[in-house]
Amino acid sequence: MMLRKPSETTSNKDLALVKAIANEGRSETLARLHASSNGLSTRQAEKNRAEYGANTIASNKHNSKLRFLAEAFITPFTLVLLVLATLSLFTDYIFVPAGEKDLTTVAIMLIMVFISGITSFIQNVRSSNAVDSLLKMVSVTTDIIRDGKDQEIDTSEVVVGDVIRLAAGDMVPADMRLLSSKDLFCSSSSLNGESNPVEKIATKKPKIGADRDYLDYPNILYEGTTIVSGSGLGVVFATGERTMFGKLAHDISHHDVKNTAFDVGIKNVSKLLIIMTAIIAPLVFIINGLTKGDWVNALIFSIATAVGLTPEMLPVIVTTNLVKGSIEMSKKGTIVKKMNSIQNFGSADILCTDKTGTLTQDKVVLERHYDLNLHENSTILELGYLNSYYQTGMKNLIDKAIIEAAGDELDINEIQRDYNKIDEIPFDFSRRRMSVVVENSDREHGEHLLVTKGASEEMIAVSTKIEVDGQILPLTPERKQKVMAKVNDMNDDGLRVIMLAYKRNPAPVGEFSVKDESDLILCGFLAFLDPPKESAKDALARLKKDGITVKILTGDNEAVTRTVGLQVGLNVDTVYSGADLEGKKPEELAKMVEECNIFVKLSPEDKTNIINLLKQNGHTVGYMGDGINDAPAMKAADVSISVDTAVDIAKESADIILLHKDLNVLETGVRIGRKVFGNTMKYIKITLSSNFGNILSIMVASSFLPFLPMLPLQLLVLDLLYGTSCLSLPFDDMSNEFLSEPRSWSTKKLPKFMFYFGPTSSIFDILTFGLLFFVICPHLVGGSYQSLNPAQQAAFIALFHTGWFIESLWTQEMVIHALRDPRLPFIGQHAAPGVTLATFGAGVIGTLIPFSFLANKLGFGKMPVSFIWVVLAILVLYILLTTIVKHFYLKNEKFLI
Repeated sequence: MMLRKPSETTSNKDLALVKAIANEGRSETLARLHASSNGLSTRQAEKNRAEYGANTIASNKHNSKLRFLAEAFITPFTLVLLVLATLSLFTDYIFVPAGEKDLTTVAIMLIMVFISGITSFIQNVRSSNAVDSLLKMVSVTTDIIRDGKDQEIDTSEVVVGDVIRLAAGDMVPADMRLLSSKDLFCSSSSLNGESNPVEKIATKKPKIGADRDYLDYPNILYEGTTIVSGSGLGVVFATGERTMFGKLAHDISHHDVKNTAFDVGIKNVSKLLIIMTAIIAPLVFIINGLTKGDWVNALIFSIATAVGLTPEMLPVIVTTNLVKGSIEMSKKGTIVKKMNSIQNFGSADILCTDKTGTLTQDKVVLERHYDLNLHENSTILELGYLNSYYQTGMKNLIDKAIIEAAGDELDINEIQRDYNKIDEIPFDFSRRRMSVVVENSDREHGEHLLVTKGASEEMIAVSTKIEVDGQILPLTPERKQKVMAKVNDMNDDGLRVIMLAYKRNPAPVGEFSVKDESDLILCGFLAFLDPPKESAKDALARLKKDGITVKILTGDNEAVTRTVGLQVGLNVDTVYSGADLEGKKPEELAKMVEECNIFVKLSPEDKTNIINLLKQNGHTVGYMGDGINDAPAMKAADVSISVDTAVDIAKESADIILLHKDLNVLETGVRIGRKVFGNTMKYIKITLSSNFGNILSIMVASSFLPFLPMLPLQLLVLDLLYGTSCLSLPFDDMSNEFLSEPRSWSTKKLPKFMFYFGPTSSIFDILTFGLLFFVICPHLVGGSYQSLNPAQQAAFIALFHTGWFIESLWTQEMVIHALRDPRLPFIGQHAAPGVTLATFGAGVIGTLIPFSFLANKLGFGKMPVSFIWVVLAILVLYILLTTIVKHFYLKNEKFLI
């Protein structure tokens, strides 16, 4: 979301406050907020929280228990039961004589509403609590001065008046007025869409006449801003929904869950159901109204039929699946921040990742500090130390390695005494350089020295001289070639090389800019070793076996990346750089991102473009990153992955966070994601085909039977028993064959699946109808239906309903076992014990209901126990036919589920 100008939702009063704070002095702002530069006390912070509220942006999706309760009871299933209960109240109690009043049917329906609703409610509350517990394991924190000392606290604990220290990689947790700043460069892309960092200066006030450009005030930082480099100190003047971000993005905050392929899939399922219901329910109503002549009962039955077509347990099963997957992943060191991303995690077929720390050991060592003749030179290390030590940006692994090496080889106390920092020119990903300006206070008092380090090509581009053996020589084309040849030799040895250059007495103090990075004197090389992890090669092989292609997207150069790629077993035949992608046609780019697995010298924009191209090619793409430069790519990916040690912006952008930066952990998480995906699809496919088969059976029976094939209440009890047994599906197992390949969400194959396996069950329903109508019921009652008197016909109908209820329930329960896996159920494949217990338990309970005290109230007759053998024979035939149909279905389809 981009906030470009004040809108009607931003009151004049709010803007007036920001304007006043931006234009007043530091002491005035502190006085206004009753704050101090030493921070608040804990007691005062609690008072401020009570007065101004928590530092959170409320969401309409807040998981309150009241909302869960409403969602649990306002479903198609429960609403239809309540309608039928109301009708029954009138027909069985209000409009009947006093001696015939009976509330039993109403009570049964209300009990069913209660059971269905409470089951959903308890499951959703448990799921919500589990999610909250998991999210507490990962949080974004801020460095705050509280009780006179620095503390790291969760950003939600920030209050108005708090004083916060800011450093590179931080996300600004609330609206703040800067108290002090040092080379503070920020990115406000989440607010204004501008990706280029801008400098914020505490002592600078807004320009006269620029009052409406409140997003550009130089001394104001808004929530959601990212610190790119430098440092600062600020006091909070607005939190939560009172921040500019909160007011303008009340319900579309940066915490919002992205619309995943899973969400799209569920919407498509819903559309399919609406279309089917819109066609089938009226047909059932018309057929039964015309053939039976009772339009009221036909209407009630068609409504119950429509509910029978709806997988009403889908929300509960999806939530249970996601939470179970999240908990299982947390045990393996993977924390899921955004629940629905698990589906994308499991269906990802491409993983893009940076090289450093993921494939390598995350421990960069400075191997060599050479002059241009490749001789070890302490002056080169000293210049590298000045640059890395005095820069205020995010100190990466290279900076840490330089500082560590200098600490071992040089007297760093003397260096710090001799040189004072004057200014810096922060790193950015287009220049690929950074500079500091220091003042020599020892040998040549007053001399200013600009020290620049960066990637080799970028350093040569801004240098005009070289220093060799104490001489300053012009940087001729021949000398450039010699320098680059030495860089390439070191790269081929697996060393990452950056170059150092300097310039004496650059621009006047306070006016340093990128323009000063010109006419530099190249003086030396810093060569680093970042060896591959021992586990990387095995992990990549396992990911490949699981159908995931790993692509390296790095800012490093080709030689080093190619060496690492070879060591970890990647195909390095084709390597493209960011420059290779420039100026290409869309169709060329689409081909390039497919054929290449190693991309080098990329900017953050390049990474984002590659991910978008892969998505356009039909892939589900994951991106793993931990730095400021990874945030745009993470937002573009289908599923973004970071680590707990990443910078705030990376953790904030991530869907999934690894507690260990290890591809083995990632591979385990992918398989769990696929299991979650499989069990969700299992319920959708099996239930839709089963319900579709039932509806076909009902339509056939309605056309030929002189009575309703099943009473509406019986149909709903059948649906409740089956739906309840399906609650065990999230705990089912998936075969290794299923887990070894990525599966993407698609509803295109659902109709085909339904038309194959729905009619399969209908065949046995129709067989059951024939046996019941022409053989079993006439035998038990004493004649064919047409030859019986009304009382005998009522007994005939009750027996017919009982027989089909039992057979239909068992075939629905067995279809779970038949379709969960391509192999023969109970012999070639076995469901998890919980699924077996739930499905057989529901079948047994449904079979016992006609023999219980509920039989008369539900309209069941006394079916002999020997009928169970008929059902058993039908089930055996049904499983065999389903196995044959699976064989033919899989001739043209790769997957069953």
